[in-house]
Amino acid sequence: MIRGFKYRLRSPIGGLAADLSAEAVSPGETAAPSVGIHRGVRLLLPASGIYWEDLAWLSFVIALRADELRTRHPDGVHLQIVSLDFPLADYRPEVAALAVDGWLREEFDLPDIGITCSYTGGADPYAFSWGGAEPPLRSPRL
Repeated sequence: MIRGFKYRLRSPIGGLAADLSAEAVSPGETAAPSVGIHRGVRLLLPASGIYWEDLAWLSFVIALRADELRTRHPDGVHLQIVSLDFPLADYRPEVAALAVDGWLREEFDLPDIGITCSYTGGADPYAFSWGGAEPPLRSPRL
């Protein structure tokens, strides 16, 4: 069943937001293009395509959660991203990771592992935390 998750962080300069719709499907139920994350955990891509940085951040968080997902789905699980929408004015690709983590926590009743964002002000006004993991990349700020 397709379920949505809305990530929101309000700040004095506006905030960050993303709306993600996704569903978990059993292996073999779809022929959508996909990315292998880890031992039976795959990320199925939206039919409309996806921006490479969003894909990197989505894959990063799903990889952080892959062992938990494999424990719950020993035969594997495919995660179908149906849509990822966000306002372009305050776009940060890291927000895709925050949205998919929120969706995974709700969909699979996973614990919070410290994937967060907070407003700190300054030249780079948002501080992201990845639960102790090193992020996959740092987007240059123009």
